Amino acid sequence: MSTGAPEDINRRVTTRRGDASLRRSVTLFRVFLREQDDPDMFYGVLAADSVAQLQQWCDLDGARVVDVGGGPGYFADAFRRAGASYAGLEPDAGEITATGTSGLNLVRGSGMALPLADGCVDLAYSSNVLEHVPDPRAMAAEMVRVAAPGAHVVISWTPWLSPHGGHETGLWHYLGGRRAAERYARRHGRRPKNDFGRSLFACGVAPMVRWAREAERTGDVVVRAVLPRYHPWWARWVVDVPGLREVLSWNVMIVMERR
Repeated sequence: MSTGAPEDINRRVTTRRGDASLRRSVTLFRVFLREQDDPDMFYGVLAADSVAQLQQWCDLDGARVVDVGGGPGYFADAFRRAGASYAGLEPDAGEITATGTSGLNLVRGSGMALPLADGCVDLAYSSNVLEHVPDPRAMAAEMVRVAAPGAHVVISWTPWLSPHGGHETGLWHYLGGRRAAERYARRHGRRPKNDFGRSLFACGVAPMVRWAREAERTGDVVVRAVLPRYHPWWARWVVDVPGLREVLSWNVMIVMERR
């Protein structure tokens, strides 16, 4: 259970549809600092913000949504409040039951081989999962496959070279992912949950943007937006600068529409 997030945080994050203010960014950073000690609060706020952000591109009322890597269902309530029919997919059985609940239309499966029919959803969504699979392009292609014509595919992830690229190993990942994981294991007496080469991989911005543009050229999708997910509107330019975007984007979102 949450230790008690301030009730007005959710309101500040989702004050208006499509809000991309500095205030929102600061609020998200504040709750991000609580991820380890209060995940319920962190993921609840992130889910509310994500749904508000998604509504810039697609109408969620009545939409069939699959959340790839949905974990224990933190996003389920936010999508349902928006009127969506929600299904979450998660490969880790421990994650599905992490909050002590199950049966919330959560399915165990791999993001790289979705157990879903072609063109069956109105929104294929994934938040902070791409860096946890060994073949992120395969996962992205699977999400496009299950999206119906006119549906949206929205993928966001933490780039490897961003400050949080190493996740709980801190900035040590800049000296190498395996070295950072070994250091963490020595200090804590256990492997990190996000263990480089096992459950964490180096997923950069440039390879995924190239993949999306190639999918657009082949006629599979239309790329609607590439943006730094948590930045205020006036700082979105960083995602357009090769090299710089790998470090300063923090989290990147690609929004596509299925043709």
